[in-house]
Amino acid sequence: MKLILSEEQQFLKDTALSFARDKTPVTHFRGLRDASNANCWDSSIWQEMVGLGWSGILVPEEFGGSDFGIGGISVIMQELGKTLTPSPLLATAVLGVSAIKMLGTEDHKKTYLPKIVSGEITTALAIDEGHHHSPFNIEASATLSGEHWVLNGQKVFVLDGASANTILIVARTSGKSGESNGLSVFMADKDSDGLEISKISTADCRNYANISMNNLALKQDALLGAVDTAGEIVEKVLDLGRIAMAAEMLGNMEEAFEVTVNYLKERKQFGVAIGSFQALQHRAAKMFCEIELTKSAVMAAMHAADENSNELERLSSLAKFQAGETLHLVSNEAIQMHGGIGVTDEYDIGFYLKRARVAEQIFGTSEYHQARYADISGF
Repeated sequence: MKLILSEEQQFLKDTALSFARDKTPVTHFRGLRDASNANCWDSSIWQEMVGLGWSGILVPEEFGGSDFGIGGISVIMQELGKTLTPSPLLATAVLGVSAIKMLGTEDHKKTYLPKIVSGEITTALAIDEGHHHSPFNIEASATLSGEHWVLNGQKVFVLDGASANTILIVARTSGKSGESNGLSVFMADKDSDGLEISKISTADCRNYANISMNNLALKQDALLGAVDTAGEIVEKVLDLGRIAMAAEMLGNMEEAFEVTVNYLKERKQFGVAIGSFQALQHRAAKMFCEIELTKSAVMAAMHAADENSNELERLSSLAKFQAGETLHLVSNEAIQMHGGIGVTDEYDIGFYLKRARVAEQIFGTSEYHQARYADISGF
């Protein structure tokens, strides 16, 4: 496996780098936070991303997309991660597109994929129900009653759940909580009767929600795919999301590291730059090595996804594990090396720490993926 980018991926990466630096520097994120933006992302910026074709990178060409693969979307996520750019890209262009593409009928694809490409709709995947990521521990139920599916239950920490106009709900149609069999996915409009969406506040000032279904009645064509069979496909959708999330985290840590190294060169104690202190040099060197290791893990997972490799599950967990461990290290060290000023609002570096702590939880912590990797590897 060659751990290099294709020409198309490098072009997307360069485009995203210019976009993030010019359109969405960290001051853009700070402005959204200070304005208490309801969506926690800028709709005009999202439309510019749509205009660049980013919403359709995973969409087949027949439905208006470019079909550049998870590698294409991941390099964009990496560059946007450097400036903490909030957008519906992950929840819509990765999770939503992948779920519809893998589970939906031809009618679903013809109806929804072009609307995602054009920016007409955004999506959110409602799956987790507990305090920790556990995709098969689903108790939310869906029962067929006459011409409708009736859903009841709770979902928590739904990424972009407060802003998406289409919610993809994973519910149990048979079996017991903890089983991969018996799961189905349903599409619901955010304004549906019986659907209650409650926005929650997090340290990273992003968009999450808790969702309740109280006798939510959906037409039979709201079901994506065959009943009871969505479990394994949902796990693959999550794996693609984990890779894209790991790529964003890679961008977070790269920028936090660069900002910190520059600070070490500028900050003086006892008349010399603190970067000349050997202890700090060693700590910076360790961060550099871990970041390079994370790059390799993320790139390996990207290639596995685009090549439809049977190593996808293992490598996606490796990427998310390594990204979580390294971002935790780098964000901690960045604050420590900046000193107390690092957690004040005057400096941007504190934003990276806050984003890190939330990002580590999304789609499974390092501990979750360490255990999953071991299980997949037969340990």
